[in-house]
Amino acid sequence: MFTNDQRQAERTGKYGTSRLQYLQELVSQFQNTTDEDCITESNEKLMEFGVGGVCNSCVDPANAAIITQCGGIPLVIQCLSSPVRNTVNYALGALYYLCNKSNREEILKPEVVDVIERYAAAQTINVSFSNLAKAFLDKHVSKEK
Repeated sequence: MFTNDQRQAERTGKYGTSRLQYLQELVSQFQNTTDEDCITESNEKLMEFGVGGVCNSCVDPANAAIITQCGGIPLVIQCLSSPVRNTVNYALGALYYLCNKSNREEILKPEVVDVIERYAAAQTINVSFSNLAKAFLDKHVSKEK
């Protein structure tokens, strides 16, 4: 990150792409892509990183609103059934921040609450799942009952 032009040229090599060019291409690719969100991929690593990004960004209410408006909630809910532990953790965290008055009905469907309740009860299997699920239930479901 902190480097001079000479060091960057050494690292890039004679035929490599400069850092500036690489970053410009990356931004252009992001802006011009027509592909679906990586949460819909069959590649579990892409799903993990995709929902991880959603989880990290939805802490900001403005980002959460965009995720909700773009149909992200059903995609995050699908991640609850992933075999990858981090994906499930990120999905639980994302739903914790995404759930609000305007989308409670979409998130608090009985089948979703049932899955989250099972994660909350699984403390001996995975403490992280259990703690996140309990926090979600305490914040969003306990008020309903």
